[in-house]
Amino acid sequence: MATPPRVSAVPPSAVTLVTQTRVSPSHDEEFARWQEQVNHALAHFPGYLDHTVLPPHPPAQVDWVVVQRFASNETARAWLQSEQRLRLLNTIQPLLVGQDDLHLFTDDSEPKLPAPVTAIISIRVQPGQEAAFQEWQRRIATVEATFEGFSGYRLEPPVPGVQDHWMTMLRFDSDAHLDAWLNSEQRQQLLAETPRFSFESHTRKVHTGFDSWFTSGQRTAVEPPPVWKQNMIVLLVLFPTVFLFGYFVQTPLLLGRGVPFWLALFLANALITGLLGWYFVPWASRALDWWLNPTPATTPRVNWAGVALIVALYGLCLLVFSQFPS
Repeated sequence: MATPPRVSAVPPSAVTLVTQTRVSPSHDEEFARWQEQVNHALAHFPGYLDHTVLPPHPPAQVDWVVVQRFASNETARAWLQSEQRLRLLNTIQPLLVGQDDLHLFTDDSEPKLPAPVTAIISIRVQPGQEAAFQEWQRRIATVEATFEGFSGYRLEPPVPGVQDHWMTMLRFDSDAHLDAWLNSEQRQQLLAETPRFSFESHTRKVHTGFDSWFTSGQRTAVEPPPVWKQNMIVLLVLFPTVFLFGYFVQTPLLLGRGVPFWLALFLANALITGLLGWYFVPWASRALDWWLNPTPATTPRVNWAGVALIVALYGLCLLVFSQFPS
């Protein structure tokens, strides 16, 4: 499950570190415990603002993605070069596969990772070819913006001592739309030009769960709700919707009139998915916004209260539906 972010006021000079880490199979629990140690060390580090930890989401995302924010570029670099971080990295290194991908982005008014799927693209540019790369980047940005589902991008230059690649965070509203761009003929033609100014490039995906279904009552949302809270709300509205649709529609009106089970199930899933994303989950997220986006001072107490309420609602659904004739 994703680690809930600690929400803080965001200064104009804030920066975000996005780290992608590949963990050896069967060691995810150890890595999660280690990450808690990192979070504890960060909590006392000067300039630290908040963080979000996104576990793997195979098959599309196989890495752990850690988003950390700092008040300035200087404080972020101080953390990267700190003895605390280096000691922690030494303890976890045997469980990691390959090298971490570390990306440093200058914050603006936009939330981080706002779209359901994000591609982080790193390109190592040959010395002296920066102008050619930037001209090419302007052209490819113009083309990708014409593709359906495009939500925006951010380009960051190399940072001495931190990263030696140019980084692009490319956001789309769905896997299908992102893949359509990544696999498009237009992009392949543009990529064919890169050998003249780059050594290498890498593309990785980051997913943020059901984020696009959740709306906040706050005017600005620093981070999407934690994944475990999203899952609890989805289950809360999914179970009664499926039960009532099956009882009043699928069984009497579809199966009862000879519609094959496989077709009735497909129609039910298609309709219910649409209802959840269009109305039910956004409505529930607004009603439970006090739990999804608590203030830092009340987070532990509010988290427990929200869990207790939702578990009670689960029980109420089970009690009510157990009275229906079978």
